[in-house]
Amino acid sequence: MLRIGTIFRVAGPFLLAKGMAGSRMHELVRVGEAGVIGEIIRLEGETAAIQAYEETTGIKPGEKVEGTGKPLSAELGPGLIGQIYDGIQRPLPVIQELVGPRIQRGVTPPALDRKKKWHFQPKVKKGASVLSGDIIGTVQETPLVEHRVLVPPMRALTVKGGVVEDIVSEGKYSVIDPIAEIRAGGGSEKLYLMHTWPVRQPRPYKMTLPTDVALLTGQRIIDAFFPIAKGGTATIPGGFGTGKTVMLDMLAQWADADIVILVGCGERGNEMADVTGRFPKLKDFRSGKPLMDRTVIIANTSDMPIAAREASIYTAVTLAEYYRDMGYDVAVMADSTSRWAEALREISGRLEEMPGEEGYPAYLASRLAEFYARAGRVKTIGSKERYGSITAIGAVSPPGGDFSEPVTEDTLRLTRVFWALDFALAHRRHFPAINWFMSYSEYMHALEGWYDKVGPDWSRLREEAMSLLKKEEELREVVSLVGAEILGDKQRCVFEATKMVKEYFLLQNAFHPVDMYCPIKKTYQMLRLILKFYEKAKQAVDLGVPLVKVLSLSVREDLARMKIIRSEEFDEASLEIDKKINEQFAQLVGETKEDELP
Repeated sequence: MLRIGTIFRVAGPFLLAKGMAGSRMHELVRVGEAGVIGEIIRLEGETAAIQAYEETTGIKPGEKVEGTGKPLSAELGPGLIGQIYDGIQRPLPVIQELVGPRIQRGVTPPALDRKKKWHFQPKVKKGASVLSGDIIGTVQETPLVEHRVLVPPMRALTVKGGVVEDIVSEGKYSVIDPIAEIRAGGGSEKLYLMHTWPVRQPRPYKMTLPTDVALLTGQRIIDAFFPIAKGGTATIPGGFGTGKTVMLDMLAQWADADIVILVGCGERGNEMADVTGRFPKLKDFRSGKPLMDRTVIIANTSDMPIAAREASIYTAVTLAEYYRDMGYDVAVMADSTSRWAEALREISGRLEEMPGEEGYPAYLASRLAEFYARAGRVKTIGSKERYGSITAIGAVSPPGGDFSEPVTEDTLRLTRVFWALDFALAHRRHFPAINWFMSYSEYMHALEGWYDKVGPDWSRLREEAMSLLKKEEELREVVSLVGAEILGDKQRCVFEATKMVKEYFLLQNAFHPVDMYCPIKKTYQMLRLILKFYEKAKQAVDLGVPLVKVLSLSVREDLARMKIIRSEEFDEASLEIDKKINEQFAQLVGETKEDELP
């Protein structure tokens, strides 16, 4: 039964209501005649503090508040993939059809289309025993995603299981049509293609698994130097103009994940408009199908109510857990958690809580931990073995690029990969602007076995390249003090080789049709060939070959063009480049020896 209270104070989106006995924390309510959606964020006796998800203009003391008896929950079922939602899972294209381009308060269409019919194929028969998490049927949600209809997590099914009393035959059904009935714990429950789940409550799983499989991104600096594992956590901090949004867009487009959930959390409206307009036109690189056939976008712009911004992260990770439970690898990209933290700060201020550092609430770190803790690679619940993962990647926007501010510091303590975007690199138009000295990945050791299958000397190549970059930085400091004229050919060789690593390998064009994505085998071969050139160059210089002759070798042009060679042609091209390196250096050394003869 709905409980009805009364508003007695209005302060922007923050409302106080009395007569709310029996209400619960995080319960959804409807405020006023317009039915503005809100959430209870504090309870004191019969007084409730409500944070509205919509504009409160015109609401006045004395208006009613209706409790729904339910927390903010996500609707889970076929129809999620390809959709664009706001922070509380309202479908934005549907709202646009109903009321135009601006969301009007009180307009809350269902997240899943109630009229659309889905072709359901049952996978169990009447009388079969089932547990929570078992697959009772499938729906082809998109050409890329088979939607596995799960028995929702139910307490009665956790240990003893249940029996399928009835299940429909193969055919077309809407998300609100009953498709099965399960008897468990002395009662029975009807199942549908959809069910709901509270967004702040993690979905259960059997056990966590080691994060020892790489999530390939197609970005050479990430895949080669600072990789992330499936089920891992990463953060991308960087100031304005360093390329965070483009970076996340590229990861969403090219990451080796079955499902991608892209969250625009407090983003500028023009950026989200660009994403929502561009993504439906992109193709999935593996299948050639539309990218939206495996993507969900949650768009919460900076001019939307901050409470919905705070909820968007939980909505996204709940959708991710749902597809993880089906056995899929899911990647969640959040841009940016700084603006999400600002929403927490604003809500905390209205609650008159004691502020922490820079005004953020004292529980900032624990809220961030709640989000990143829901990532991981797991064995899902159910009678049959099934594995899935959630990889969480969050962008951080530190004011002025200050990595010592609270959101960045707390995030670094929680995540295991740090891709530090550098304004100096971005200013030099070097993208991705990931600083190779500040960044790190704690998954390198766990992924060594996986990378050894790509190339047996992968670890050695990575260490050599990083060592070369460090040597160049040390020499640069010396040159800045005493000048470049003191350097011999050996030291200048380090400078030239590092320049090749930076320009031929680390520099990657996000808008080039070939260079925007680099397969892992091509990444390995590119790094191997550049370092082979460096080793040959060192040997030649040691034998007395002038560095100017080494730098004039034509194979350098081939190395520079490697990044724009198509992957299907690269194996043959790499063999040819390898052969040229051997031949040209052998000829160069031979000519030098002949010149030295009396």
